[in-house]
Amino acid sequence: MNVEKELIARSGGVCELCKSDEGVGVLEVAPSDSSAQQSVYVCSTCQSQISNPDTLDENHFNCLNDSMWSETPAVAVLSYRLLKALGRQDLVDMMYMEDDVKSWADSASIGGGSHSDALVYRDSNGVVLNAGDTVVIIKDLDVKGTGFVAKRGTAVRNIGLVPNDAEHIEGRVNGVKIHILTKFLKKS
Repeated sequence: MNVEKELIARSGGVCELCKSDEGVGVLEVAPSDSSAQQSVYVCSTCQSQISNPDTLDENHFNCLNDSMWSETPAVAVLSYRLLKALGRQDLVDMMYMEDDVKSWADSASIGGGSHSDALVYRDSNGVVLNAGDTVVIIKDLDVKGTGFVAKRGTAVRNIGLVPNDAEHIEGRVNGVKIHILTKFLKKS
């Protein structure tokens, strides 16, 4: 049996992510050995957005709330990568995968880069933060090891993003470089 026939049998002929039957075809989940176990059956809408991660439509991918629970490892891995690319860490944290499947999921991201490229830094309101932005502290924060308090309303200019940690940024307050949790910041 060829791969497409196996995927049609497994999926019932519909997209394994959104359940659409429009323009459905095979998508290998990298790294892949081209087998049905490492491929998914996806519609043309999902395929085009996965191929061009800059066009990811969070409304379309609300379907991931269901597909993330798939018992098919390739579907779970693709759902995990899409949720990471969309910045939906809340859903990613709910997922459970066996160690080998989790390693596969972490081995790449949507768009082919590593997950450090896919991290999305968000302030307390969910606004995306980028290196060089200016943010405002929304709560008085004791700065450990310095003896001062970073006051609410303090502007932190030209922030840096902490590699591999979307919950922290780095910036200068009172001339001291510190790490600040993004949940205590508002982009200005």
